[in-house]
Amino acid sequence: MGFFTKTRQSHARINVPAIVQVAALAIIMIRALDFLMIFNLLGVRGLGEFIHRSVQTWSLTLVFLSSLVLVFIEIYCAFSLVKGRNWARWLYLLTQIITTGYLWASSLGYGYPELFSIAGGSKREIFRSLMMQKLPDILVLLLLFIPSASRRFFRLQ
Repeated sequence: MGFFTKTRQSHARINVPAIVQVAALAIIMIRALDFLMIFNLLGVRGLGEFIHRSVQTWSLTLVFLSSLVLVFIEIYCAFSLVKGRNWARWLYLLTQIITTGYLWASSLGYGYPELFSIAGGSKREIFRSLMMQKLPDILVLLLLFIPSASRRFFRLQ
């Protein structure tokens, strides 16, 4: 076997449904836009201060590094979705449950609200803001789990 010989498993399936392609692209674009919006909001100096603040204690460092790992897992899931990996959509769902749960808990005062929290005067306001923030991810999950073309694509793997 030569160095450039490719196996059947290394190729993405040619007949990937458009819905799955849109969902995978949306995951990547959402994360890229998140980064650009944070960079635009904080600037270079603010981003440096945020990172510096995030590594003040071991607990904050763990939360910060965990959030970065989750972003990389989500992007890896996007690429794996196009290859028809069923585990990728379930792993993406798990990352969304983890991030939503952590944002909800930190916004209510548990964890480290100075790092990751959503401002609001009441639980209802916080929940509404959280759902608005997570709406793109919810729509991606709907694209991956609801349409029959998506379910059939992942079932055939």
